[in-house]
Amino acid sequence: MKKITKKIAAFAFAAILLTAGSSYAQQKGEPFEDIDQSWQNGSDRRDSSVFKNMKFFTPSILVDVNYTHSFNRPNDNTVVGSTALARNNEVELSALHFGGDFNYGNARARVMTQFGTRSIVVPRNDYSPYRGQYQLANVYRYLSEAYIGYHFKKWYGINIDAGMFMSYIGLNSYYQPENWEYQASFTSDNTPWFFNGLRIQIHPTKHLKIEPWIINGWQSYGKFNKMPGIGANITWMPNSNLKLLTNDYYGTDAAGIPSRKRFHSDNSFLYRYYNNPKSRGISRAAFSLTADIGFEKGGGVNGFKNSDSTKPAQYFLSAMFYNRIWFFKNKLAWTFGGGWMKNPGRYLVLYPTGQASPLPNHNNPTQTEGAFPFSANPGDQFEGWDCSTNFDIMPNQSLTFRVEYVHRHSSVPYFAGKGGVTSQTGYSTSQLDPAWRPDLVKSEDRVILALLFRL
Repeated sequence: MKKITKKIAAFAFAAILLTAGSSYAQQKGEPFEDIDQSWQNGSDRRDSSVFKNMKFFTPSILVDVNYTHSFNRPNDNTVVGSTALARNNEVELSALHFGGDFNYGNARARVMTQFGTRSIVVPRNDYSPYRGQYQLANVYRYLSEAYIGYHFKKWYGINIDAGMFMSYIGLNSYYQPENWEYQASFTSDNTPWFFNGLRIQIHPTKHLKIEPWIINGWQSYGKFNKMPGIGANITWMPNSNLKLLTNDYYGTDAAGIPSRKRFHSDNSFLYRYYNNPKSRGISRAAFSLTADIGFEKGGGVNGFKNSDSTKPAQYFLSAMFYNRIWFFKNKLAWTFGGGWMKNPGRYLVLYPTGQASPLPNHNNPTQTEGAFPFSANPGDQFEGWDCSTNFDIMPNQSLTFRVEYVHRHSSVPYFAGKGGVTSQTGYSTSQLDPAWRPDLVKSEDRVILALLFRL
């Protein structure tokens, strides 16, 4: 693994050297400019922006509002095990993003803010802020993307960016208007939404992107140990009907255990098998297939093999499949699919809400977060599967009305049951009954109504 680390670092450094002195070379065109990506799961479905003629700055605005009903009816209205949802049986502003892209000469920058429940739900899964001072979770909480960089006119373009940028692992986009389904399958929900560090986007041909990363870690604002995380994305789109991508990662992401190394490989195949955009019947159809494999080794765990009772297996296997059919000139769409995940050691499982904090507040008896931790020790088992179907109404490129039904199941009690995860009354202000415990169950069914806007 040390050799792999050195090779990726050398590759990234060589790419920087290669671009030096090449900023005035003639670029051969924009990468993927002849590819229709509007149908792809995890991509912008618009074919153009209303702001496209602005010279130095292209604004972007996204709004995500939902109402979700859980048939478990938890008394505290708290959603467990999701990065898309936070509150049951309430109208929820899940996300408000605004910002955009700056360009001046070859200099570039992108800034996107984030407000709403996702600004709490996603950062709470990162424990790197507990190392050191300055409350990193609050410093970055209201930013989804913020990076600066430089564009070199070499081949079909090379970008070097530093800051916070989106992850491609798990296929789904962080921005819900780009996804076929609202509640992501386990594969996407339990893999990173963002990285903090350096990336180099290299487009050697019009239809190929190679993107190395040197980052702080696996969806972490800071670093858990001395070693940074390293990885790369390779995306190939030979035509408008096919997309192939792979993401590979290597790092040390167990706090205080530098000898434990993590490897992860994420791979997706997307295919549009029918396209007749002017049809009032079926106008297009496509599917996406994603498969992940990964493991942790060292520091008391042993990858895919149980060596003995002191070194249990600790790995990640998952897959998800979705099929989407568009109707009436792409104004309507029906999606169905689901996925499966197995994660012994639970090192990528989202901790149930109310149990996540490793630092419970013992001075406040009404504060239950962290008081009843969800076990994630070597050897602890977790397996889950999910399925969903939804229907979209898309009157224009900026607006989506979605209704979705989701069923999720786990091998251990995990989802919020009727008793919730806050207190016996559902309120954090109640004096906690000493006999009370979070009510976790093995399955949940829910209906989601979402209104998604992008400009």
